[in-house]
Amino acid sequence: MKKAFMEIFDRIMGSIREPIVVLDSDLKVLKANHSFYQTFSVSPEQTEGVLIYDIGNRQWNIPKLRELLEDIIPQNTRFHDFEVEHNFETIGPKIMHLNASRIYRKGKQVQLILLAIEDVTEREGYKRNLEKIVENRTAELNAAREVAEKSKNRAETALQQIEKLKEQLEAERTYLQEEIKLEFNHENIVGQSNEIKYVFYKIEQIAGTDTNVLILGETGTGKELVARAIHSLSLRKDRALVKMNCAALPSNLIESELFGHERGAFTGALCRRLGRFEIADGATLFLDEIGELPLDLQPKLLQVVQTGEFERLGSSETIKADVRIIAATNRNLEEEVRMGRFREDLWYRLNIFPITMPPLRNRPDDIPLLVDFYVDRISKRMGKSIKLIPVSVMNALRAYHWPGNVRELENILERAVINSSGPKLHLADELKTPRKDFIRSGKTLAEVEREYIVQVLEQVQWKVSGKNSAAEILGLNRSTLRARMRKLHIRKP
Repeated sequence: MKKAFMEIFDRIMGSIREPIVVLDSDLKVLKANHSFYQTFSVSPEQTEGVLIYDIGNRQWNIPKLRELLEDIIPQNTRFHDFEVEHNFETIGPKIMHLNASRIYRKGKQVQLILLAIEDVTEREGYKRNLEKIVENRTAELNAAREVAEKSKNRAETALQQIEKLKEQLEAERTYLQEEIKLEFNHENIVGQSNEIKYVFYKIEQIAGTDTNVLILGETGTGKELVARAIHSLSLRKDRALVKMNCAALPSNLIESELFGHERGAFTGALCRRLGRFEIADGATLFLDEIGELPLDLQPKLLQVVQTGEFERLGSSETIKADVRIIAATNRNLEEEVRMGRFREDLWYRLNIFPITMPPLRNRPDDIPLLVDFYVDRISKRMGKSIKLIPVSVMNALRAYHWPGNVRELENILERAVINSSGPKLHLADELKTPRKDFIRSGKTLAEVEREYIVQVLEQVQWKVSGKNSAAEILGLNRSTLRARMRKLHIRKP
């Protein structure tokens, strides 16, 4: 289990910006993510295999940390926002929120401990400064009242200022709580438009159940983020979200990936392999691009959805799995059913609770928030400091029609950050709004999409994947673009 967990940690948890540490049952560090090493100025060599309290010349011998970790093992407890203030010799004072969880399997003792650390030093300092301002102003008011009764008007003015500061402090506290909720509950889905707030509402409405969910939306709108948000709010959140992209593998390998195979089940099957359904037993399975699932495999998927039972390739043994399914597609499955490319009974089973991610062009009010979020994240990753986004740049981004949605926006902003040498953001792409005559041409959506893809392919000399390719410009995965080309009968002349 430790090996499997560490693989998940490297691929998923390593991308989280908060410091994360994995401890064994003896409280020795097995692994930490990049954010931990960067935040606390330590290296993997100084950390891995070391008792947590001994890290950095015993700088981590913190009484409250001991209380947290030594209580969690016998009590099987989980702590949220366990606040610790500590002065490190190397990096100075820090205020941290600690969160520790046991990771175990049924019927077995604790295997690992996941310690999440949120550095709230700056945020808490800002709040305390506001509180100090309120305290100072209150003292000024009391002094003014004692000096003379004639200063009554001045005292009333000071009182109004105090009330204003108190309201400001309360508003700041509320904002920070909402920010934390957005960050941890909605997996970096950024936005405040009515369209995206409705998505948040739907996520919170369904997350606590075991109902299957179907996420709809164009490519690049953030369907996987919705799946991760649902999982992180569910009762299965202590297990990893298992993902399977139905468009990323050849059809002859998808069945093995989903259901596993026995040794010798087919040529090249040198050992038994567990499928995604077995791995996701007791957890959540995210089936991305479900509309690309071959028709001949859909009955077997339907059987698992209905009964929770399946067989590995090359075996007659029935396996039971308790799996919650979240599926996503950019296709119109109802139309696919009418065309005979998707089973109607499977569609009914998956379409119990649909959530539609709106395209970016329908939520222009969210574009400034998304731009700030991605520019800040990309700049930090590249070691740059982009502080100014010109009005002309923001207007151009708001006016663009975003065929590739949020993924295209992120790609364009990354190129813009690379292209910017100073604190001001410079676009590297020329963003053009659709021509009116193009919009009024009377063409179908498929025809418009086909012409646009062909135009981009011709622009890059039919380079589908890689740097400066059509997939990069369109903000699509390589496999998704190839699937769209096959569906729209696009071939290089």
